[in-house]
Amino acid sequence: MAAHMSRLMGWSRAQRFGIAVCRQYSSAYPSVSLSTPLPGIPKPVFASVDGHEKYETKITTLENGLKVASRNKFGQFCTVGILVNSGSRHEAKYPSGIAHFLEKLSFSSTAQFESKDEILLTLEKHGGICDCQTSRDTTMYAVSAEVKGLDTVVNLLSDAVLQPRLLDEEIEMTRMAVRFELEDLNMRPDPEPLLTEMIHAAAYRGNTVGLPRFCPPENVEKIDRKLLHKYLQSYYCPQRMVLAGVGIEHEQLVQCARKYLLNVKPVWSTSTPANVDKSVAQYTGGIVKMVKDMSDVSLGPTPIPELTHIMIGLESCSFLEDDFIPFAVLNMMMGGGGSFSAGGPGKGMFTRLYLNVLNRHHWMYNATSYHHSYEDSGLLCIHASADPRQVREMVEIITREFIQMAGTAGEMELERAKTQLKSMLMMNLESRPVIFEDVGRQVLATGKRKLPHELCELISNVTASDIKRVTMKMLRSKPAVAALGDLSELPLYEDIQAALSSKDGRLPRIYRLFR
Repeated sequence: MAAHMSRLMGWSRAQRFGIAVCRQYSSAYPSVSLSTPLPGIPKPVFASVDGHEKYETKITTLENGLKVASRNKFGQFCTVGILVNSGSRHEAKYPSGIAHFLEKLSFSSTAQFESKDEILLTLEKHGGICDCQTSRDTTMYAVSAEVKGLDTVVNLLSDAVLQPRLLDEEIEMTRMAVRFELEDLNMRPDPEPLLTEMIHAAAYRGNTVGLPRFCPPENVEKIDRKLLHKYLQSYYCPQRMVLAGVGIEHEQLVQCARKYLLNVKPVWSTSTPANVDKSVAQYTGGIVKMVKDMSDVSLGPTPIPELTHIMIGLESCSFLEDDFIPFAVLNMMMGGGGSFSAGGPGKGMFTRLYLNVLNRHHWMYNATSYHHSYEDSGLLCIHASADPRQVREMVEIITREFIQMAGTAGEMELERAKTQLKSMLMMNLESRPVIFEDVGRQVLATGKRKLPHELCELISNVTASDIKRVTMKMLRSKPAVAALGDLSELPLYEDIQAALSSKDGRLPRIYRLFR
């Protein structure tokens, strides 16, 4: 008691007063169990989950073949857009670069809107922004705005996609923008976009996804309104489109689609689509080299050392196949990144390309795994960069990693890769624009959408034998190689192919009398 009093004496007057009040209160009100309702208090009403139906993806096909897909999401804003089954892979019968031009011309003047500024001011009234992105197989026009502005947004999207004016001055401005982008692509310190372009050209030589995504310089002057209309007539038809929306009621979106997209005559006339390229991707393998001086690419006072970049890829599978999920897990298991990447949970510091490559070979600046997948083929590749004098050794390290993929994966690394893939999937799908793209792309490709919990279940079911099986299948394909920089030490393509066919992934030995 004395000890208690001495501690109490050290407290302030306010603290001692508070203790006295608490004692007085507790004596006036006997203790009540928190599990029983308090007398005189209204009965609480708790929120209940009325099943998953409210947030399921709903799909409706209109009479003209256009699909309308939506997923509701809590919030005042929505993301709505039109996805078209059209991209650089469909340009076999046209000069390459049309999709690149259409991306730059998007949201310019239309039948209803005099200029891009008018479109932006209209969206601004609803707190909206717009964007257009093209890939090898899809073109996506998207708007994020307040839910109350849905009618205006769908009207604007319909006009931008089906009624563009494509004025001469707009096309000329686009030519300038495309030239600048091509120049920038060759000058930027990050070579990844250029290498991705080169690896696709090597893997699918002259067909479908191997066609250039960026407009070649020699085609910039060839593309005009007449050519664009001819292309749009073939590919911008309702049967090849999806109107996708996230954060809105499905019936409301269908109503807007019927109003603005059902009986609209496009500016290029509604004759039956012709010259639609239905080619299936033909994987060829091969090598694309670009000798380039990389000694002056760095920006700022700290120079980046001169590096040679190599990307080696093998054929994987289409995203429609069951093996797509094991390949995604394998890609996550390989992981990798830059040698100066900061560590931390989920950063991939325990992936194979970190443990086996970057942590052991300090002279390598980068080793990263990528997986590109399309509706009829796919490509799993590893990008590595090092000093030009060590290119041969770097290539051998990468070929050995490809061969070691066929070994039995450890239980812990496999579980880590699956957990990381699931967490990445779920974290990305927290974002409304990402959900929109996922809904639109899946419905455009398959007519339905696999929900995240279904994908997580498929990821959980992947076994070490699945990884081994898909790797053995992949190793039977010819390699695709992209090489950029000083290539004096680059091994022959036949040597890389022989290494990927061997048991240990080693390059054939070469003997030199003079070094």
